[in-house]
Amino acid sequence: MWNLHGKISADEAEVMEFFGLKYPPMIKSPDDTDLYKFSMGQTYHHQYGKVRTVWDSRSRNVGEGKALPEKYTEEDREEIHKQWLAYCALVWEPGALEWLQKKCMWFADDYINFLRHWNPNPEDMEIYDEPVSGLRMTWGDKRPSFQEYNEYYEIPVLGIITETYYRNHFDYDKLLEDSKKVHEEKIKEMLSGKYHLGTWSEFGARRRLSFEFQDYVIRRFVESKVPGFIGTSNVYLARKYNITPIGTCAHEFIELVGQGDPTKNPAYSNLFAMDSWVKEYGILNGIWLTDTIGDELCRRDMKLTYSVLFNGVRNDSGDPYKWADNWIAHYQKYYDESNRKEERVNPKNKTLLFSNNISSFEIWDGLTRYVEERAKPAFGIGTWFSGPQTIPALNNVAKLVKVNGRDVAKLSDDPGKTMSRNPNYVTYLGNDIDWRIASGE
Repeated sequence: MWNLHGKISADEAEVMEFFGLKYPPMIKSPDDTDLYKFSMGQTYHHQYGKVRTVWDSRSRNVGEGKALPEKYTEEDREEIHKQWLAYCALVWEPGALEWLQKKCMWFADDYINFLRHWNPNPEDMEIYDEPVSGLRMTWGDKRPSFQEYNEYYEIPVLGIITETYYRNHFDYDKLLEDSKKVHEEKIKEMLSGKYHLGTWSEFGARRRLSFEFQDYVIRRFVESKVPGFIGTSNVYLARKYNITPIGTCAHEFIELVGQGDPTKNPAYSNLFAMDSWVKEYGILNGIWLTDTIGDELCRRDMKLTYSVLFNGVRNDSGDPYKWADNWIAHYQKYYDESNRKEERVNPKNKTLLFSNNISSFEIWDGLTRYVEERAKPAFGIGTWFSGPQTIPALNNVAKLVKVNGRDVAKLSDDPGKTMSRNPNYVTYLGNDIDWRIASGE
């Protein structure tokens, strides 16, 4: 539903006319986003309400010489701006927040009340013609903003800039039709029993072909009763189909907590962030993302107590087989030290969640079989399901780049995923990490 200058409307045609949209509104609800935005959001609200942040978007594979050579155009940027204004007019549907709190018992009453009164601000967003890709979006820069407000923009921004490109640069109707056909073939494969896939969820909001296609993908999973499917990261679609919303934290949380304070050593970012997360949620909501500043330091900081409290860990970069071996060995060490009595660190009871580039049934099946006798494999699969199925998918990202005026960076185990405004800070952070690794601290 949208607030059109005081008139509440669920009529998309009316919204299109009001904002001058070329296409139907691409974001359908304030909860048409990933669950982890709310999980992190409650922690920001309770613990980091005074933290100011700056975000940048980047289109990694758009422009001359890239997988998608056509740059974003002025027409694209105009539609993106209008879609952003439509997003800022969204209001909560009756019962939506009550459903969220019922499904996710860790959300507190005061935070639900905060969400009820939160609204995006149209003036927060700045849109630029970037030299290579033709598009950069920034928020919190010229108009300072607090993280507890502007962190919610990431997924809607990515959804809008991605869908706009597909609609303006391709025959969208054919792309949608072809993608649906490919998806039906994937469902047949999943129902055939040929592959061993274990437990999995859909993670596709940020790089979906369109809302229309992601909705179709999830509806068909529900209708087909595909084995192992437990839910989606998209809260709106989880609510629509009454399935489980999935998601805990993202790189931004570790960056904000561990790097934005000059009195803290950023090589201990995971430790500071885990402290905050456990303060907020205790034993609830506990799958930890391990690669923000490299996986090795995360294992060092997740000592016995946090190895017990967190249900498992998520892989988002690097060699997944090596990653799995390292984490199984990590848990096994604590299990052996307890004379195999502390079942809460028995690797067989821990979830290893793979969410990086699961792009074939063979990759998926191979990881399941590699891990399942030693730990509990799970999968979050995004672009391969909900992105376009017959053309290269856009690789659009939005990342935290400043906290309280200071540079921060994501340094993953895939160098191409590193993102920061300041290469000197990246060097500093890398040196700090290297020091800690070399020193054994």
